[in-house]
Amino acid sequence: MKRKSLSSMDCPVALALDQVGEWWSLLILRDALQGSTRFEQFRESLDISPTMLTRRLNDLMEAGLLKKTSGSGRSGRDEYRVTDKSRDLSPVLIMLFAWGRRHVKRKGWGVDLIDLQTGCMVDPIVIDGKTGLPINRETHAFVPGPQATASTLKRLGPRQDVERKQ
Repeated sequence: MKRKSLSSMDCPVALALDQVGEWWSLLILRDALQGSTRFEQFRESLDISPTMLTRRLNDLMEAGLLKKTSGSGRSGRDEYRVTDKSRDLSPVLIMLFAWGRRHVKRKGWGVDLIDLQTGCMVDPIVIDGKTGLPINRETHAFVPGPQATASTLKRLGPRQDVERKQ
């Protein structure tokens, strides 16, 4: 069953989810960003059916998030490589990882995120690239953009308390 397309929405979150919103897709990208390249590596890591994996890989290639190349080495099997577009998704996966660690209760974790220089665990945050300050709900807001639809204007409402600058 094909899911509803979000391509007509004017929200970057909806448009991003339209390309990568399937949970299998995010897990495949996670593995690819961590070095997996072969069909069997993804299948074994995720315990996903070959049919579902083929669909997801094709969707990710169509979206420009993976590219298929002829394999290196003796096997000659095809490999799936990350693109710049999928590398740009890495911080999103890191923040999803951090959210899961913080809010999903478990007795222990099988994966840690560490600083390679210090060996210490890290606690990632989102910062503004212009100011270097953390982004949070108290100091930042989503506001309608110049191309906002009526639906977006209704959802976000007008902001009289903000002077907008480029």
